[in-house]
Amino acid sequence: MQSSNRMAYNVPIVSVRYARRFVRFMEGKGIGRRALLKESGVDVDQLANPEAFLSMNQVIGIIHQAEWLMQDERTPFEFGQQLDFPAHGLLGYALLGQQEQDRRKLVSMIVQYLRVCLPVMDMELSSTGSSVSIRLRDNWDLGELRAFMAKIYMGSIHALASQVCSHFRFEFDFQSSVDPRHWEKLARGSEMHFGCPFNQVTMPLTGGPTKDSEQDLAYSLARARSREEMEPESVREIVTRVRERLMNHPGRGGDLDTVAAGLDMSPRSLRHHLAQADTSFRDIRNDIRRTFATRYLTETDLPLDVIADRMGFSDQASFTRAFRSWTGQTPGEVRRQGR
Repeated sequence: MQSSNRMAYNVPIVSVRYARRFVRFMEGKGIGRRALLKESGVDVDQLANPEAFLSMNQVIGIIHQAEWLMQDERTPFEFGQQLDFPAHGLLGYALLGQQEQDRRKLVSMIVQYLRVCLPVMDMELSSTGSSVSIRLRDNWDLGELRAFMAKIYMGSIHALASQVCSHFRFEFDFQSSVDPRHWEKLARGSEMHFGCPFNQVTMPLTGGPTKDSEQDLAYSLARARSREEMEPESVREIVTRVRERLMNHPGRGGDLDTVAAGLDMSPRSLRHHLAQADTSFRDIRNDIRRTFATRYLTETDLPLDVIADRMGFSDQASFTRAFRSWTGQTPGEVRRQGR
């Protein structure tokens, strides 16, 4: 990499609000912010500054840690779907109608918007008959992280365009070890193809969602904007604090009463705050216990009864039942696959 290119990688270009959303999303997967920021050069103060921007080197550092720590290769696509761009400036698109030419215009505006907000990859828009295609182009040398970023973009495009399109054909130029049927659960009505020449999504502009007086595009976008504005920062902070405590005590000592007492609130109040954030104590705890248990199974030789005890279960059988409910597999199966 030439000197001028190296300098470009240090120029702040990506709004920190997207990094902050990514950190919160990964915390929901049981991965703490300290672990994500460890090699990125981003500190907590910078992450909390709404006016800050991150350089490509910082973005790459965060993504590198996330890829190393995450358990499910579909996670980047899921994050892209949850970026909630409508609440970040797409509200004006609500003025568009439901005619085909308006849908085509909306897809074009989505491409332009993503180019400005996430200048990590570029997009090429093409049209054939009643369908449009968006093909990703490389702006930066992301190396092995290129697939990770492509999934984020495709998830974002799906979340935005699903307001007016009902079917998607996703093509990725890399392979996946996950059955395409499991991928398609993230984007119902879509086709997922891997090992293709390009990273590309194709959408027919006919047969999309129809207008409804209460559920039209304007209503959907306005609701997304309102949801974000009405969610107090204190609620999101409580979720983060609960996750941090459970990361330190994934087994015993990580029950609702103990965590609530540590946060100086009643269990009922804690449940209420978590419900406001569309989650629950049980869901957060199970996510974290699943992550810890999977790490123990794949990275250590600890006996199953010891892992069960560390995760707070009274016996191995209870742990096995819970683990199967979290993952669809037994602890023994995951351990054998990990080896």
